[in-house]
Amino acid sequence: MSILFKPVNDTGREETLRALLQEMEHPFRSGDRIGIKLHWGEKGNHSFLPPAYAREIARWLQEQGMEPFIFDTTVLYSGGRRSGPDSLKTAQEHGYAPEYLGCEVVIADGLDGRDVIDLPCSYRHFKSVQAGSVFDRAEGFVIFSHFKAHLGTGFGGAIKNLSMGFASRAQKQRMHADAKPVLNRKRCSQCGLCAETCPTGAARVGEDEYPVYDLKKCIGCAQCIALCPDVALRISFATDAKVFQEKLIETAAAVWKKIEGRTILVNALLNIASECDCLPGTAEFISEDIGFLGGYEPVGLDRESLRRVGEEPINRAHPGIPWQRQFDYAREIGFPSP
Repeated sequence: MSILFKPVNDTGREETLRALLQEMEHPFRSGDRIGIKLHWGEKGNHSFLPPAYAREIARWLQEQGMEPFIFDTTVLYSGGRRSGPDSLKTAQEHGYAPEYLGCEVVIADGLDGRDVIDLPCSYRHFKSVQAGSVFDRAEGFVIFSHFKAHLGTGFGGAIKNLSMGFASRAQKQRMHADAKPVLNRKRCSQCGLCAETCPTGAARVGEDEYPVYDLKKCIGCAQCIALCPDVALRISFATDAKVFQEKLIETAAAVWKKIEGRTILVNALLNIASECDCLPGTAEFISEDIGFLGGYEPVGLDRESLRRVGEEPINRAHPGIPWQRQFDYAREIGFPSP
């Protein structure tokens, strides 16, 4: 099945999304419970997608007799989504409220982050992948992804929504474990923000007022790197930088094996920012709004999204990230499966 594209036009963004959905083939039946996987934005983030699109998807499903719910998982770093209750509060503040959406909002790995399941696999880095226990709670899924740049993966779209998006906090840590901060003292203004926001206390202000990092405590969440106002930190990978891309693909592939055949995917090429929706603050937009892409497997959908946005804006936002490895490694491990 081919990838469908609907460009932005004068009829409005929600109507454009509706037109795409109406043309997509889907395996859902009346009475099915359908999980809509998306990202409602970190507290203080200004580039996340507004909830009107999620409401449109929910309405489209309801009109066909399905019972939708919206879900995400908790995260490693401090902020507004580290715990289930905090994440639901952030969702509410960003407009992702059941009374507006017309459906339930769920934390897939539970309010305490312990509602998880191990997915067996046989890959280079993982023999099993741990994810939120949502697979048996739904007959089908809509993966709705905001396509943008990302400091660790170059770009973020459907692949990242399946991997980091479904992963338990433990699995997120396993993927991030090789990413460590390196300080450029010439750039550092000694603001202390990295120490203030580190979720494990791995960052502290030293006697000379420059930050010091305990790499044994560091979980590799990269929050300090992303939030540094002086751009004084960069990621140093304990192993080859391509390993992170491979771990991302392996996690996404394990999740996809659980939901393939009962899932459709939509990438929104809107608010195409230089940073992930996980970060607070206002990110630079690196492209004009393009439209919506609909597809039936994540790797091809992200490849087409990247083609339409262009490689140059992605590489300019985060130079040196070997994001191409995602596509090469997906082919090597047979993801998506034929």
